[in-house]
Amino acid sequence: MSEILEFFIQPYRGAAPLMVILEFIAAFFGVISVYFAKKENILVFPTGIISTGIYVFLLSRWNLYGDLIINVYYTMMSIYGWYMWSRIIDNDQHIPISRSNTKDRLKAFGIFLFTSVFVIVVYRYYDVMPREFGFMESIKYAFSHMTSGSLEDFRKITPFLDTFTTGVFFAAMWQMANKKIENWNLWIAGNIVSVPLYFVKGYGFTGIQYIIFLILAVQGYREWRRLLLIKQQDSP
Repeated sequence: MSEILEFFIQPYRGAAPLMVILEFIAAFFGVISVYFAKKENILVFPTGIISTGIYVFLLSRWNLYGDLIINVYYTMMSIYGWYMWSRIIDNDQHIPISRSNTKDRLKAFGIFLFTSVFVIVVYRYYDVMPREFGFMESIKYAFSHMTSGSLEDFRKITPFLDTFTTGVFFAAMWQMANKKIENWNLWIAGNIVSVPLYFVKGYGFTGIQYIIFLILAVQGYREWRRLLLIKQQDSP
């Protein structure tokens, strides 16, 4: 137990109190935002903007550019989602929860693919990710380090995992802004990867935040599925 506590506390030794407080506030509003998303409450967006805005500042100081890009995008998509959820469509109703059709899935995959490639280009340019590897060599490198069981090896592949989570979260945010129930599946996948990723990076509050995100994402999927079934039963 003491080793786990030390693993959590050690990165914060010598850290500026303001930075620790800001991380805690950002994580708190992030959790509140996902809770509102689960409830299909439009407050998901203003609370999310507070969280992502703080994280943009923190991540710029931590030199975590992939995560910074995610949060800049989150902020912009929160503004878009706020508009989409608040506007009135047919019969004085707001945008309903729905399932993705083929066109929606292709858009989500396109967002994931474009974002992933963009992050890889940025990471290679700044030497965050090895430049000498091709596509298949990169996969082999990441897989061998991921399965070695070494914490140091896991740290070496964080840029590869960042690429995956950035692409997944970009697609998930677009789906959430359009109230597509599949957004929760993407949040769940991204959160599963992000939990160990942030602890390894040394950001304990954010790692705990993503554990809560994962739990809320599972609950959010169940809640949206329940609401979707009710709406389908009530429709003529």
